[in-house]
Amino acid sequence: SQVSLEEESQNPPAVGHWKPLMPSKGDKEEPEGGCQDAGGVHEAQSTEQLNVSRLRSSSVEIREKGSEFLRDELHKAQKELKLKDKECERLSKVREQLEQELEELTASLFEEAHKMVREANTKQAAAEKQLREARGKIDMLQAEVTALKTLVITSTPSSPNRELHPQLQSPSKGGFRKGHGRNKSTSSAMVSAASQNVAPEPVSRECREVDSILFAEFQAWKESPTLDKSCSFLDRIYREDVGPCLDFTKQELSELVRVAVEQNTLTIEPVASQAVPVGKVAAEECGGPKKCALSGLPRTCKHRIMLGDSGNYYYISPSCRARITAVCNFFTYIRYIQQGLVRQDVELMYWEVMRLRREMSLAKLGFYPSEM
Repeated sequence: SQVSLEEESQNPPAVGHWKPLMPSKGDKEEPEGGCQDAGGVHEAQSTEQLNVSRLRSSSVEIREKGSEFLRDELHKAQKELKLKDKECERLSKVREQLEQELEELTASLFEEAHKMVREANTKQAAAEKQLREARGKIDMLQAEVTALKTLVITSTPSSPNRELHPQLQSPSKGGFRKGHGRNKSTSSAMVSAASQNVAPEPVSRECREVDSILFAEFQAWKESPTLDKSCSFLDRIYREDVGPCLDFTKQELSELVRVAVEQNTLTIEPVASQAVPVGKVAAEECGGPKKCALSGLPRTCKHRIMLGDSGNYYYISPSCRARITAVCNFFTYIRYIQQGLVRQDVELMYWEVMRLRREMSLAKLGFYPSEM
């Protein structure tokens, strides 16, 4: 149809000349020529109408084919859209299922974690209770043993203890005794026994007065107990007691002992009859039953120490053992305070710390019990 339109545009239809209706006298053949021209016009008009009808039919055909093609494409797109909707619905269901499973798993994990925390707290509370009860019993036993030792030691045949032998006291002097009495120091067991409502017989009558500066430093440390020696309380004790008490002749080994005491990894045990382990440390370095490894002096060593898990033993004299034990007792007590295991008044804890400081000072000066 387009080709025919192009041909028609290139070859326009022939149009005849119009003649007047009344021909002139001299012309006889004009009517015939006019008829012929009118016939050509009619033919051209009919051809044009035919071409127009063809063009209309072709355009209608093209429109129908185009609409049919569009309907097919629309149908395909609708099918693909339905498939995608089904896929989206399936994926949304899978996501909802996964979210539900994740929520259930999270809830079960949190429940299990809370259960474990509750069980741990219950076990910890029970263990702390048992520890407090055991410490109370130990304190009571230590108080009784200390009281008995003090009473027995202070009674000799030449100077009997009148508290052990009341029959030696005369009735006139029962209430008041003249003369000079021996001043005895109280022990930590006595203080602990007093905190446990245990009232052993008084064996000492020493006067005490709280130092305001030391007590203020201890109170400040007690508010936030720490083992950091930068605080004023521990800094003073390190300078005045711990440092001098652990200052031995063998400086390198002394530093290792101090670190082990601070980290609570030092072990002290009595010397057995077996020989020194071979391949551990040289005899000159670890000392021996007759030579102290810390002082380097010939002494009878009844104990030996091990630093951490090294497996190396160092033989120490009774004096060195007393100094190390005094420092260890101090650190053990302040660790108990830091962990909240000491349930005493602040002043009682202060005096216990002062007693431990006194033990370190005495051990540094060379005083130690004979049983060591």
